Amino acid sequence: MNHSSIAISRSGARTKESRFPAPAAGGGRRLHSTTRNGARDPSGTARVARSPNQGRRVAYGSKAGFFRLVLAALGLIILAQASLAGERRFAGAVSSATPEATAAGIAVLEQGGNAVDAAVAVSLAIGVSEPAGSGIAGQTVMLVSRPGGQSFVVQGTTWSPAILPEEVTAEQLAYGRTASSVPSTLRVLDLVFQRYGSGQVSWAELVEPSVKLARDGVVIGPFRARSFSNYSEDLLRQPAAAGIFVNPEGRPWQAGQVFRQPLLAATLERIARVGAMDFYRGEIADKIVADMKANGGWISATDLADFPEPRIVEPLRGTYRGWDVLTLPPPFGGWVVLQALNVLESLPQETLGQVTSARSLALLQALAIAHSSRQTDPVTDYSDYQKAVELRISKPEAARLLREASGGETTHFSVVDADGLAVSVTQSIDSYFGSRVVHPGLGFLYNNYMQGFQVEDQDAPYYLTPREMPKSSMSATILTRDGRAQLVLGSPGSARIISAVAQVTSHWVDVGEGIESAVAAYRVHVVPPDKAYVEGPEIPPELLSGMAGLNMSLTRPAFGVSDSQLDAYFGGVHALAIEQGSWTGTADPRRDGVVGFAWRTDP
Repeated sequence: MNHSSIAISRSGARTKESRFPAPAAGGGRRLHSTTRNGARDPSGTARVARSPNQGRRVAYGSKAGFFRLVLAALGLIILAQASLAGERRFAGAVSSATPEATAAGIAVLEQGGNAVDAAVAVSLAIGVSEPAGSGIAGQTVMLVSRPGGQSFVVQGTTWSPAILPEEVTAEQLAYGRTASSVPSTLRVLDLVFQRYGSGQVSWAELVEPSVKLARDGVVIGPFRARSFSNYSEDLLRQPAAAGIFVNPEGRPWQAGQVFRQPLLAATLERIARVGAMDFYRGEIADKIVADMKANGGWISATDLADFPEPRIVEPLRGTYRGWDVLTLPPPFGGWVVLQALNVLESLPQETLGQVTSARSLALLQALAIAHSSRQTDPVTDYSDYQKAVELRISKPEAARLLREASGGETTHFSVVDADGLAVSVTQSIDSYFGSRVVHPGLGFLYNNYMQGFQVEDQDAPYYLTPREMPKSSMSATILTRDGRAQLVLGSPGSARIISAVAQVTSHWVDVGEGIESAVAAYRVHVVPPDKAYVEGPEIPPELLSGMAGLNMSLTRPAFGVSDSQLDAYFGGVHALAIEQGSWTGTADPRRDGVVGFAWRTDP
């Protein structure tokens, strides 16, 4: 019998981190109760959360607290059962944005599936349990690191429709069916399952957890409740969306309530039974096309049937203070992350090695350079980008940029298995709740990736053309050493993805306090040319004066989904890392996620 050890509380009291042996250590056999951020609790009991960030408490409502106590009790029951099962061996780890998605991935790893199998199950489950961020009508991109250095990217970009009106407005690309590009998610999941799955778990078994979640419901966590509340007025404009995302009392779903999606459950049941390609060439495709035709959308039967097989491409490669860094190529934002890291590497490490105003200023400066570079000197050829990227991510270019400078919504999850296979996955429907429009019969939200295109100036970067890839800030990243994954991370948050990934990577390498502290640390972000966003309840005077010296003005986010000094505007990093020879992990305290560890018991 297999059992899971799933991290369940919002954040652990500051105890020692739980660590599970990395593949090189020969597999793990220890059993520990774990907190949400992978911290070991020797007492085996749920404990009151304290933020790792300077010991400040993070406040949550009573319903949210009850939600976590229930999860804690279930987790402890599982752990108690597992302790009776005897010796177990480490099977892998998952960090994702919801407890339900993490549990789905853990179950697959314990069935004998590999990290790719688990990633498929997590992808589908997170689309159900966090519908504001992703879903089957969105975009999924995978960065995969295999032991021995064989790494690749599944370039799961969406595409603009093949036939577009002669005149298109920016409003049409923002929301509604005309905002939807042709989705890639199920095409990506089908490809990786067929080509890289273990063969030990069937497609139907990977889809089944998401079917159950949609049919039986998920308990709404505090971040998801705030998302429903903040965007409820937009969702109420379409009766089909209102019927799903508003509770029976006519209000947004509240923390602790059970949220069910029966239409989506039926759609997923069909996908489990007949396969992913039904979305592109079967009954589901027919229903999508009919909905588009009836409501002025642009996606056609040909767009779906001819959707190209996702390309398998080389990741971009860089280095940071001796670590090998793998990340996503264009049209994604990985090159901007590498450029920001190169700028940081040009600065004295002692400036970055402590959490001070000097570190914050260095981060702001590096991010300002990288984001400005992307804005003023973008990579626009998404097929032949090698030479353009090579210059932008070179160390001399970072030094030059530093000298000259001196005067929507997404989800991410990370999976590793016992063999060292690591998968870093970012997927999205672009904005919170995508196009804000639901297919009335199939129950999923359309994406709004079309908003990434320009329509005013034909000479502008990212001008809208038929069958083109929209730009994306996705920056799934893996740090390796000697060909083996050591840090697996990524984030949602549009351009804040780049900022979050760069500074969490820097914190893990430069500050060296571990992945939990790196993810929980306050963050900054820059919007060129001069807007600086700084997280936290207080901004030291020396930071303000330093920002003035960089000609930056302080700006506060206004997304309405924060309930504390830790703000989801700054991303949601879900990461796994080898520390002291063992796997550990963390889920971002800005969201509802958990980290979990899988175990197998030999018969």
